[in-house]
Amino acid sequence: MHVISRKKLLEAATQHGGLFDPLDAWYRIARKAEWQSLQDVRRIFPSADGVEKYTVFNIKGNTFRLIAEINYKSARIYIRHVLTHDAYGKGGWKS
Repeated sequence: MHVISRKKLLEAATQHGGLFDPLDAWYRIARKAEWQSLQDVRRIFPSADGVEKYTVFNIKGNTFRLIAEINYKSARIYIRHVLTHDAYGKGGWKS
């Protein structure tokens, strides 16, 4: 899969201490993945959820949420947000 863009992951890691390693691990796994569906994603990330057109990943023990839009046909993952659990719960990211 082609992850667009790693820059958002690095920005989140800079803002939140201790987030670099978990995001880097997610990135390395996602980059090598050949996902065709949410079921494929859940084989690696069992807690991943489909929310509207997004796939939401729990990061760092459910402390953060990585919100991505996955185009399975083009094998591209578009990183939309990396949020704290509290910010995710407020739902403003959906707009």
